[in-house]
Amino acid sequence: GPYALQAAIAALHASAATAAATDWPQIAMLFGELQTRQPTPVIALNRAVAIAMAHDIAQGLTLVDQLAAELVDYHLWHAARADLLRRLDRRVEATAAYERALALAGSEPERRFLQRRIDTLSTR
Repeated sequence: GPYALQAAIAALHASAATAAATDWPQIAMLFGELQTRQPTPVIALNRAVAIAMAHDIAQGLTLVDQLAAELVDYHLWHAARADLLRRLDRRVEATAAYERALALAGSEPERRFLQRRIDTLSTR
């Protein structure tokens, strides 16, 4: 069921020494399966990011952008979009997306992280 899929995803994340060493293709597949069982925009967002990390950042960004109407007020949608834009070296768009995520973020640790990303982009 969905809990087993979530546990498998968490285990893959936990077993990877680094983000680069993560089994992103397997995570993308598991999120795809989870999305068929629980079709929510947040699960679709996680699947899109996993696809970006596993296969093609531009393809992942296209999938993220397709969720705009449903997740426009969700800070993690903006943060995920910003990260993919940053990876594509689309710095102006990435900065704007990070700034929107920062405006929506509620927790101070998230706000500090997002501000660091903005600062890093502005000094490159």
